Formats: sequence, C-alpha cells, structure tokens
Amino acid sequence: MLGNLTGWHLVVILLIVLLLFGAPKLPGLARSIGQSMRIFRSEVKTMKDENGDETVVEDTAADAEAAPPVKTTKSAPKPKS
Repeated sequence: MLGNLTGWHLVVILLIVLLLFGAPKLPGLARSIGQSMRIFRSEVKTMKDENGDETVVEDTAADAEAAPPVKTTKSAPKPKS
C-alpha cells in the first residue's frame, strides 16, 4: 500500500499536514510522534525479549522429550511413473 508513494505524494501529504495543524504546532506534533515511537519500540523490544526467552525454554524442553534421532540409510530410487 505504501510502496506506491512517490516524492510528490509525500510533498502533498506534508502540505496537507501543514495546512491542518499550522506551522507553530508542527514541532510539538513531531516531538509527540517521536516520543510515541520510542515508547512503542521499547515495548516491542520488551515483548520480543520476554517471548524469546520463553520460546527458547520451550524448544529446549521439547527437544529433551523427543525421541532420539533415527539413523537413516540410503533409500531405494523411486520408480518412474
């Protein structure tokens, strides 16, 4: 969806934002967006760290319970159809 945006599209979007919010409010708007993005990134990182630790423990436990590996030998060639 956003892959089709070109430079002109972004210029038009920026002009619309400028008209809607006005020049004096733009620095505050940018600051609040930046703070929101930092909070979002830190929360995502925290969730990944928490889920990453749990999945490693679960995978290790599943491997311990699994049957030992089975030795394989060369199989016969498949018949042609």
